[in-house]
Amino acid sequence: MDDYILEVKNLVKHFPVKGGGRKVVHAVDGVSLRIKRGATLGLVGESGCGKSTLARTIIRIYDPDSGEILIGGRNIANLSQRQLKPVRKKIQMIFQDPFASLNARMTVKDIIAEPLRVHRIGATKREQDELVYEILAKVGLERAHANRYAHEFSGGQRQRIGIARSLILHPEIIICDEPISALDVSIQAQVVNMLFAFQRELRLTYLFIAHDLSMIRYVSDDVGVMYLGKIVELSSGDELYKNPRHPYTQGLIQSAPAANPEAARKKKSIPIEGDIPSPISPPPGCRFHTRCKYAAPRCKTEEPELKETGAGHWAACHLLG
Repeated sequence: MDDYILEVKNLVKHFPVKGGGRKVVHAVDGVSLRIKRGATLGLVGESGCGKSTLARTIIRIYDPDSGEILIGGRNIANLSQRQLKPVRKKIQMIFQDPFASLNARMTVKDIIAEPLRVHRIGATKREQDELVYEILAKVGLERAHANRYAHEFSGGQRQRIGIARSLILHPEIIICDEPISALDVSIQAQVVNMLFAFQRELRLTYLFIAHDLSMIRYVSDDVGVMYLGKIVELSSGDELYKNPRHPYTQGLIQSAPAANPEAARKKKSIPIEGDIPSPISPPPGCRFHTRCKYAAPRCKTEEPELKETGAGHWAACHLLG
């Protein structure tokens, strides 16, 4: 468990602004993280902070502008699409929207079998079909579902189809990009428990992206907090929730609703005021200084580095130095 199967170093992904001249959207701006084999790293942050762009860049749906993406020690950041083909067997993705991520013109069997055909797994179509039936059973669907189309299923069933597609190649890493946010609350726990049953059985490694802090705490070994394209805090899950160091993390945790009314009344509030700045023109210095009530003059001009503030606990804040 001490080996890191996925490492990201100083990853950058910008998007040009149409009609904006040389302006770019700073979606991911120098992110570094790593995940131990068989563990789960939870990634949390406000909408628009770059979580999904980071996920799509790691899996090379988007080509990075700079930085490294190491899978098993091999840098895949600059590989061509042809060179990436064998790598894609090792890393797969479950998308946020089960309605948009499945081809409406293909049957469930064809959707799940497509990776098998691309990677030429299974000597015959019958062998591929049997592999599809096997994985359908694992995600709680029946053989009879294989010949239906995606629109015939509920949201929870569609996400199970997406999970089956991601598992069919027996990957080592799965990126879960808010896989339960589009599902009913009654279905969310079922899907999460199924994902982690697969993790125990297959020793999968997860990068789990969500905006629900309680869910991130439940599923994650380590947690990264992202703000405006950057990681501002990184720690083990228990340590981060007991001892948040960055003001943004403190605000996120304090703003999460408490299930117990008595606990909610006693809860100390540290509100995060204002709106997240535009990623086209991020503020100089610390990107959180425009919303931070502790901001000092230094915070407005000098960008803080992500530094270790305790054993395995990293934060990017001048006030901690």
